[in-house]
Amino acid sequence: MGATSTTALRPLERSRRLYEDVGERLGEFVRESGMARGDQFPAERELAQRLHVSRTSVRQSFVVLQALGFVDVRHGEGVFLRRTRGFGESLAKLLERRRRLPDVLEAREALEVKLAELAAAHRTPDDLEAMRTALAQMEAEIGTGGLGNEGDAAFHHAIALAARNQVLLHLIDAMAEVIQESRVESLSEPGRPLRSLEAHRRILAAIESKSTALAAEAMRLHLQVVADVSLLRWQPEPLEDVDTRA
Repeated sequence: MGATSTTALRPLERSRRLYEDVGERLGEFVRESGMARGDQFPAERELAQRLHVSRTSVRQSFVVLQALGFVDVRHGEGVFLRRTRGFGESLAKLLERRRRLPDVLEAREALEVKLAELAAAHRTPDDLEAMRTALAQMEAEIGTGGLGNEGDAAFHHAIALAARNQVLLHLIDAMAEVIQESRVESLSEPGRPLRSLEAHRRILAAIESKSTALAAEAMRLHLQVVADVSLLRWQPEPLEDVDTRA
């Protein structure tokens, strides 16, 4: 990708962990330049020159960004944008989200596996129609380049309603904000929206069959995939910034 008129790549000031600042500035560049998934970043040398940092700082930043799933580093070719959600957030925010995500995912499994089981036992034709409508919405969102998160949320809510348990419904509704965060984190993984849609169809089939065991297992397997995200695979390590700018 060639140079643009964006101001994101303005010179940086010195800081203790300069590579973190580089990552945030690259996030600005992605937004301002309108980069799309698969687009290539300017060369490492060009970025270092425009940001007034060493190539080491740029390289360290890309190492972290690759571990977080934001970029693909292809040796001999360059660095390419992999996903945009969360790109450019401060390391502190990413660490905070990483800290709470396992608890959210554990709570989702505890609640939603039981909700799927109960939905299989109690669902009505109207419940099934609501689930089908949600999946059609999700498919349409994905078809237009979206993540399908609104349809995804509607599907899980339809299951919660079908379970006919007001206490569990209250608990899952109270978690709506953090569940949405975990949902978008998962759906932002490359290829994940379509994979999630297929998992939802298997859950729906199990609920339609009235098999509580199959519905619970289908939901458990789905949530195990939801939990497999770059943010949790990343193991933060202190990087020694050896900036050599004049």
